[in-house]
Amino acid sequence: MLAIFCAMSFILYLDRVNLAAAAGPIKDELGLSNTTLGLAFSAFGYTYAIFQIIGGWFADRLGAKKTLIVCGSIWVVATIATGFISGLVSLILARLLLGIGEGAALPAQARAIANWFQRKDRGFVQGITHSFSRLGNAVAPPIVALLIVLHSWRAAFVIVGALTALWIIAWAVYYKDNPREHTAINEAELARLPEHVKVTANGGDTPWKKILRRMSPTIFVYFCQVWTNTLFFSWVPIFFMNAYHLDIKKSAIFASGVFFAGVVGDVTGGLISDKVLKKTGSLPMARQGVIAFSLLGTLCFLVPVMLSHDVNVVAWCLSGAFFMLELTIGPIWAVPMDVAPEYTGTASGMLNTGAALATIISPVVFGTVIDLTGNWNLPFVGSAVFLLIGAVMALKMRPDRDIHFFEHQHDGSKVPA
Repeated sequence: MLAIFCAMSFILYLDRVNLAAAAGPIKDELGLSNTTLGLAFSAFGYTYAIFQIIGGWFADRLGAKKTLIVCGSIWVVATIATGFISGLVSLILARLLLGIGEGAALPAQARAIANWFQRKDRGFVQGITHSFSRLGNAVAPPIVALLIVLHSWRAAFVIVGALTALWIIAWAVYYKDNPREHTAINEAELARLPEHVKVTANGGDTPWKKILRRMSPTIFVYFCQVWTNTLFFSWVPIFFMNAYHLDIKKSAIFASGVFFAGVVGDVTGGLISDKVLKKTGSLPMARQGVIAFSLLGTLCFLVPVMLSHDVNVVAWCLSGAFFMLELTIGPIWAVPMDVAPEYTGTASGMLNTGAALATIISPVVFGTVIDLTGNWNLPFVGSAVFLLIGAVMALKMRPDRDIHFFEHQHDGSKVPA
C-alpha cells in the first residue's frame, strides 16, 4: 500500500511540474510574458483550493478509493489536454481542470494513510510519500527536456497522462478503504493496524468549526511554507535559464539537483518527527519543533542565494534550502491525523487549502516582480519574510489538542497541558 501511495505522489507532481519544466518552449511558442506565464501557473491553484475541502469531505464520507478514482480520471484528461493547447486561454482552462482533479488527491491520500498506519508511523509515511512527489519534481525537468529534444514539449503531457491512467487502474483493483477486507493481509499486519474508522455517506454532521479552530495555525504555517515551495516548483528551472543564461539542458540538470535534495528532506523530516515522538512522547516537539527548525534552516540557506553571483554556490544553497524546507512535510501532514482522526480527509483538505492559496498568489507576484525589475533574486526576499513568520506561528499549532479538547475542558475532565 505504501508503494501505491508513493507512486501516486510521484505521478501527481510529475503532472504538476511538467509545465514549469517546459515553460521556456511554451513561453516562446505561445508568446507569453513572465506575468502571463505566472497567471497560467496560478490558474491551477484556484480550482485546487476549492476542491481541497470538497475532496477531503468526500473521502471521509465515501472513502478514499472512490474519491481518487474520480479525481484521478479528471487529472488524466487535464494532463493530456495540455498537450493540445493553442494559446493562453486553453492553457489556463487545462490548468483549471488539473486543479479540480488534483485538488482532492492529497486529502484522500491522507484519509487512506490514516486507515492503514498508526500515529507513531505517520510522520515517516507522509514524509516518504511526499518525497516521491519531489522525485517527480526532480525527474520532470530532464524528462521534459529530453522529450523536447527528441519530439516536442506537447509529447510530455500526453505520455504522463497515460502513465497516470495506469496508476488509477492499479488503485481501483488493489486498494481497500478497510485494510481488514484486503485478501493479501496477514495476522501480523492486522495487529499493527490502527482502529478502523467506518466510512459512511449517512454519518453525522461534520464539526467544521471545531476542525477549523484546531487546524487554523497549521494552515497558516503551511501557507508560509508553500509560498517558498511554489517558488521552487514554478520558477527554479527557468530561473537558471534566465538569471545565469544556461541552456535548457544545463538548467534541467541544476533544477533536478535542487529537487533531489527535497526528496531526501521529505524522508528525513518524517523520520526525525517519528523518532522525536517515540523518544519524548511529545507531539509538540515532534511536529512543531521540527517544523520551526525546518523553516529557519531554509531562511539561512536562502541568504547566500540572494547575495552570491556564482551559479555553483547558488545551486548548492538552493539545494540546501529545499532540503530544509521539505523537512516540514512529514510532520505538518501528520497534524490533521493528530487533531481530527475521524475527519482526516476534511482536516487535510483544509490544510492544503492554505497551500493552494499560496500557489494562486505567489506565481503572479513572482512573475510581476521579475517583469518590473528584471531581478530574479527579489522573489527570494519575500520568501524569507514568510519563512520567519511561519517559524514563529508554528509555536501555536498544538497538535496534542484534538477537536474534542475544548469539550473536555468545559466538562471538567482532565486534558493534556
